[in-house]
Amino acid sequence: MSTSISPLATPFPEMATIAGVRLRVARARYKDWDRTDLTFAELAPGTTVAGVLTQSKCPSPEVEWCRKALVLGEARALVVNAGNSNAFTGSRGREAVEAIAAQTAQAIGCRPSDVFVASTGVIGVPLPIDKAQAGLAAAFVAPEADWRAAAETIGTTDTYPKGASATAIVDGRTITIAAIIKGSGMIAPDMATMLGFIFTDAAVEAPFLQAALSAANARTFSCITVDGDTSTSDTVLAFATGAAGNKPLADDDSDGADAFRAALADVCRQLALLVVRDGEGATKLIEVTVEGAESDRSAHRIAMSIANSPLVKTAIAGEDANWGRVVMAVGKAGEPAERDRLAIRFGATQVAEGGLAVSGYDEAPVAAHLKGQDVEIGVDLGLGEGRATVWTCDLTHGYISINADYRS
Repeated sequence: MSTSISPLATPFPEMATIAGVRLRVARARYKDWDRTDLTFAELAPGTTVAGVLTQSKCPSPEVEWCRKALVLGEARALVVNAGNSNAFTGSRGREAVEAIAAQTAQAIGCRPSDVFVASTGVIGVPLPIDKAQAGLAAAFVAPEADWRAAAETIGTTDTYPKGASATAIVDGRTITIAAIIKGSGMIAPDMATMLGFIFTDAAVEAPFLQAALSAANARTFSCITVDGDTSTSDTVLAFATGAAGNKPLADDDSDGADAFRAALADVCRQLALLVVRDGEGATKLIEVTVEGAESDRSAHRIAMSIANSPLVKTAIAGEDANWGRVVMAVGKAGEPAERDRLAIRFGATQVAEGGLAVSGYDEAPVAAHLKGQDVEIGVDLGLGEGRATVWTCDLTHGYISINADYRS
């Protein structure tokens, strides 16, 4: 965790424990630092699991391991390593993941495939098996940790710990969802660009949990970007212990299915925005809404073109009401757009419509809006019913400083 906290940071919330989840943290010392860097979560027998993983063509062995294990839909443990992504490390990387799963399985009495593993940090350096094993041995006997400690432990360039929770009524019972996430740079959705872990005491069958998580992901994690770069290690996992005692959610006709979906989506949205608020060097949270597109997919692609534009992001950083850069980003997206139907707003102020600046345009209210920490950009293409909202942050000198010194 960085010592310089993002100006967009929010306090870590109060979060209830989840029955069937036991958290522990330890020092594996993957880097030369004096902090915990291994998180271990032991999950009750019968826990189901779902996940969304990076679509990078250069995934880490951890991602490949989780992808295979998810097919079985069962989980008993989660191990997260911080400081070393173990990506692009060949057979040595795969051996490290297998060793972690085997050691954990032996310790708690489960199959190695019931153990999920994630790592984050520098690419190209094999995860030291000896440090991983020593860290696990320490975690197994460590006192139970709280959500904040677990969130701090999984961070790398994060400047503050991130957590979110929600409740819902399912089958007449109150169920709880609690989650932690890490992410600050290398954030661009090709599912999600970070490590996120969601836990619930609800009883949920694995196929429905997967459907609910995938749907929530499409509207949250896959709608954020910091720098346009998709990680090799992106992993979001959801675990359902069933300790709440509700009749297992099996499909959308199950009692409380809609409420569970809504609560899960709410938690995912909270987490996604926390990541953007901690974008490396960020000083402003930017919400980009595109409507009037030919389809939702087209609107999403145009919104991401705006959100990923260095010119747009640096203009916002400089509090410059240069809406011409938004026009540029719409035009380069490769999606249907007609110049003379295009309308643009900053905050509540319309700045352009019909392909040109509005009559009597006054830049003062836009300049005032850009001085705030929360900035809104709206685009109406005037072509159809397609709509999308994505979130990003500004691009400052801080981003360069953090990434230029990342390995030191």
